[in-house]
Amino acid sequence: MLKNKTILIVGAAGSICSALSRKIAEQKPKKLLLMDNNETGLFDIYEEVKSECKTEPIIGDIRDREKVENIFKIYKPDIVFHGAAMKHIIMCEKWPLEAYKINILGTINVSDMAQKYGVKKFIFISSDKAANPVSVMGKTKKKGEEICLKANNKTKFIVVRFGNVMASRGSLLEIWKKQIKENKPLTITDKRMQRYFMGLYEAVDLILKASHFGKGGEIFILDMKDEVLIEDLAKIMIKISGKDLGVVYIEKGQGEKLKEILMTPQERKRSKKINGMWIIKNEKNKKSKTKN
Repeated sequence: MLKNKTILIVGAAGSICSALSRKIAEQKPKKLLLMDNNETGLFDIYEEVKSECKTEPIIGDIRDREKVENIFKIYKPDIVFHGAAMKHIIMCEKWPLEAYKINILGTINVSDMAQKYGVKKFIFISSDKAANPVSVMGKTKKKGEEICLKANNKTKFIVVRFGNVMASRGSLLEIWKKQIKENKPLTITDKRMQRYFMGLYEAVDLILKASHFGKGGEIFILDMKDEVLIEDLAKIMIKISGKDLGVVYIEKGQGEKLKEILMTPQERKRSKKINGMWIIKNEKNKKSKTKN
């Protein structure tokens, strides 16, 4: 599907989109466009994949509407993967205006230009925190989902919603690995805290499946089974390390839930499980199908 296409990955220097770039480069697209405002991260992933296919690194910020338009005007991508975002709850809570500019205004800029310049498919990378959101990050991601699903028309907009990606930059496991290396106790915010987890390449596989099977207007979610108790995961990490480290409980941060959900009860009514994925149909699409 991607072989003779021009592919744009927005936020290409991030953990998930870097892994996505590697996988897509292996499929030999016509051209792979890697966009990010992180020069070093962009350089690293560009150096890694440039021998696989024709690749173009693009320094740019999705808040800059004129820059975004120029990219679409010059390169005319066929498929867009949009993963640029502020993703850490604590940073979004401290800097809500910046989260709004990047996660909402930036998404408007990218989605508008995708429609204007005839992109065939647009895949928006979201989070389980967008389901009944309480944090700034979750609320801005939810708004990003709404922007994309509302725009679905000639350009087919598809949403992919993730749980916690285990090997991603700044993830809980990365923090714990650093604490173990420094012989410090592992920090947990609450004994009752639970989360859904998925691997980095499970996340990439879900994105690629969504881009292949998505017809427009759906939300794709990996079936991650049951939530994991964070305390149990910490004990496993300590056991694997072979070190005599304990656990320290710290205060729950603003915007954090004790438990996440993958979809709302209303979304669940419109969902269907296929090959280990939940696919939520857009309400608008469901109504039109019923009418016909």
